[in-house]
Amino acid sequence: MQVVIIAGGLGTRLGSLTLNQPKSMIRILGKPFIDYQFDLLTKGSVTDVVLCLGYQGQQIQDYCGGGRQFGVDIKYSIEDKQLDTAGAIKLAEPLLQDYFFTLYGDSYVFIDFKDMLSSLQKDNKLGAMSVYQNHNQFDKSNTAVAEGRVIFYSKENWENLKYIDYGVNLFRKEVLNLIPEAGPYSMGTLFNQLIDRQELLAYEVTKRFYEIGSINGLNEFTEFVKGRI
Repeated sequence: MQVVIIAGGLGTRLGSLTLNQPKSMIRILGKPFIDYQFDLLTKGSVTDVVLCLGYQGQQIQDYCGGGRQFGVDIKYSIEDKQLDTAGAIKLAEPLLQDYFFTLYGDSYVFIDFKDMLSSLQKDNKLGAMSVYQNHNQFDKSNTAVAEGRVIFYSKENWENLKYIDYGVNLFRKEVLNLIPEAGPYSMGTLFNQLIDRQELLAYEVTKRFYEIGSINGLNEFTEFVKGRI
């Protein structure tokens, strides 16, 4: 199984913490955040990783190398301009397998990768979004689900939504045909193209996610890690 980690963002909500480093390299109890992501992936039997890098990406590449010390094999896709989330995976197209997961570079999640892959293969959709019944608790809910499919997604219209996209997506490689070449393109736009085609499966997860893209999220994740020591 292959996971694409999208780690090219600027991390502006973290202020001075990302002035001279990317979010993935922020240290939590002595370890860069990306170490925790690799731990999750190897426990989920994922060993093939593509890192989509942009801002300060060389720091990540220098630290991670080929990935052997983390138990994974790493390939790199480097953008020289901001391409947004879906644009980043389009750039990485030559490195991608027939099925690939995406994970944001600031997300820590609990998911059964094998089961999610099996679900998508069984339903034969172009993509699957992991969803969580959030009820605006950890962030603004942004997704509606019906009959096992995602039927609505918006970061602007939050009224009466109980689900949130959980941070892990799974795609068949042919989905890249929907993303234009060499320009910024958001994951949200891709989601809505798939929703219009009734091609976006909803894979529900019951355990909360963590993120370090905000100061509050970073503090919550730090407390979570402390609780596991």
